[in-house]
Amino acid sequence: MPPRRSSSCGAWALARAVRHPDALASGTLINSGVAIGYRCDNRHMPERLEVQRPVAASAREIFALLTDPRGHVAIDSSGMLMAADGGIVTKAGDTFVVHMDREALNDYPLGLYDVTIEIVTFEPDREIAWTVLGRWNLGHVYGYRLEPIAEGTLVTSYYDWSAVEQSWKDAAIFPVIPESALRATLGILARTVAPGKPRPVLPDQ
Repeated sequence: MPPRRSSSCGAWALARAVRHPDALASGTLINSGVAIGYRCDNRHMPERLEVQRPVAASAREIFALLTDPRGHVAIDSSGMLMAADGGIVTKAGDTFVVHMDREALNDYPLGLYDVTIEIVTFEPDREIAWTVLGRWNLGHVYGYRLEPIAEGTLVTSYYDWSAVEQSWKDAAIFPVIPESALRATLGILARTVAPGKPRPVLPDQ
């Protein structure tokens, strides 16, 4: 069955890479639209997404959620994260396993698969970030920065693929999730740690 084409240029390119795993290494995916069937122009794409939301909870409460593997499943807005195995992370280098199913995005058929989350930044109550290891170790990084404000915490969610190898950037698969998914996850995070509480107002609003 051919991959289901998404409106996302990147998702379609990665679908082709799934079906032709040697194409990227050989340059075929990038250099021959005929052989693989699709090529995207991402020369003007950014290499980082950031979204913010003030949350009516302390940085300590939010950081505790983000260090718990099950917390990541609980706040996921994409529907891909099914379950997680592993203990609470306490430092950079710690890992845990997430069981994934991309069916929710209806773009390309990876089926059920596991990824390992490796913590790359760990600053208690301030910042946590991780990379994803699995079928492809792309080097993209997800993270959160926490800044105390008068009535809670300003939470910044970011997704950075600036360190990814150029061959993957040229394949135009990034971002693998949209900005809207980051923003939706922040909404679920707020609902989880501060249920029923109004969103704090920032000083300049």
